Amino acid sequence: MRRLSPDEAELWSRVTATIEPLSREKAEPEAPVGRAPPPAGLRAPQPVAPPPRRPALLRPAGGLDGSWDRRLGSGDVRPDRVVDLHGMSLDGAWRAIDRALEQAIQREERIVLLITGHHRPGGPPVQRGKIRAAVHDWLAASRHAPRIAAVRGAHRRHGGGGSLYLVLRRR
Repeated sequence: MRRLSPDEAELWSRVTATIEPLSREKAEPEAPVGRAPPPAGLRAPQPVAPPPRRPALLRPAGGLDGSWDRRLGSGDVRPDRVVDLHGMSLDGAWRAIDRALEQAIQREERIVLLITGHHRPGGPPVQRGKIRAAVHDWLAASRHAPRIAAVRGAHRRHGGGGSLYLVLRRR
């Protein structure tokens, strides 16, 4: 095993300064290996702070617990309402989603199965998958967004990749 050159040792010490330990226990800082004092008139490089952690995208705060995710993932749920968007225009689909969510919230239903259809590649003049591509943005911008606890892909028995479960919050 070869030894690091002074330049490699300096670079390695900068890299290791940015690493966070996996355990929750505070690690004691180690003395840098092979680090010479900086020449007169030069400052030692400051460690680079790690980037901020991004929140989980699929599990927003106040979302679902693990039992819900297991039930949805195994298909052991029965949707309270089914909305099939096949054959609808973008405007018609948006209105159907809004109307279905309003009715589900009024009746205190928990699970809405949204059948969007699979994305199928196709160029003009036939464009496919527009509803599927827009549905997440629609739900986020919907007046009912605060009442939606989670959006999950549906199990195969409920349409798989062409369908979504919308889990509504309790009042």
